[in-house]
Amino acid sequence: MEIIQLLLSGFANGCVYGLIALGFVLIYKATEAVNFAQGDMMMFGAFVTIWLTNSDYNGLPFWLSVPSMILIMGGFGYFIERIFLRQVIGQSQIAIAILTIALGFILRFVAGAIWGHEPHYLESPMVGKNIYFNEAVLGMAEIFVILVTIFLTFILYLFFALTKLGISMVAASQNQLAAFYVGIPVNNLQSLTWVIAGILAGIAGMLFSAKGSVDPITGLLGIKAFAAAVIGGFGSLPGALVGGLIIGLIEPFSSRYLPSGFSHLVPYIVLVSVLILRPHGLFSQVSIKKV
Repeated sequence: MEIIQLLLSGFANGCVYGLIALGFVLIYKATEAVNFAQGDMMMFGAFVTIWLTNSDYNGLPFWLSVPSMILIMGGFGYFIERIFLRQVIGQSQIAIAILTIALGFILRFVAGAIWGHEPHYLESPMVGKNIYFNEAVLGMAEIFVILVTIFLTFILYLFFALTKLGISMVAASQNQLAAFYVGIPVNNLQSLTWVIAGILAGIAGMLFSAKGSVDPITGLLGIKAFAAAVIGGFGSLPGALVGGLIIGLIEPFSSRYLPSGFSHLVPYIVLVSVLILRPHGLFSQVSIKKV
């Protein structure tokens, strides 16, 4: 039964990593830039959810605060793209990387200044609720994380596969110049990509805060999500989710069965191994990308 609990915990953590990694990949496919602030956007989304929901702040019902957070984080993603990233179009990738790293530091500082540096917990309906399966205790928060991720993955698949807007985003990510010549508004689609990435970060933050504590340093989880995106293949949306699940499943089992301290090292050993065996990741689409 311990194996079931470890699997559930690993899947839940992997879902959060996968959603953050999706944000990395979406922005990379649309702009060829890496948003190193994606993890900090997740942290900020968690704090926004806590600020809207907890009785110490606004005390909104959970099912009202979540849509409000989604609107706020979508607008926040749009704001970042229009005010900051749009100004450095055409600059080197190093300049964009430095800008997003700086944005991450700013978000951590702002979160600390507003909400402090002590751990915060989300007052969600799942807190303290469990499902008992024989001798295994399955947390409702972990099950909630997994179910939301499955639902969100299905919605994203339908959006990119069946809607005109989603198909246009896929086309623009494959060949921006050709998309521009056939009348696809590439700049607007890039803004929409940042909106979606902001929403994904916010949902990932909400899910993470539903099962654990949050502080400004939580944004550093973006490092593991970046590793997940690299493992899956930086051009692949399914790869981002699979990479997140791989990292998430490795963590609890290595913590349980390996000596103390090694558990934090194992995900990066897997990352290096994947890069040696498959340099572009497990589901890479980089080789077919045209700009």
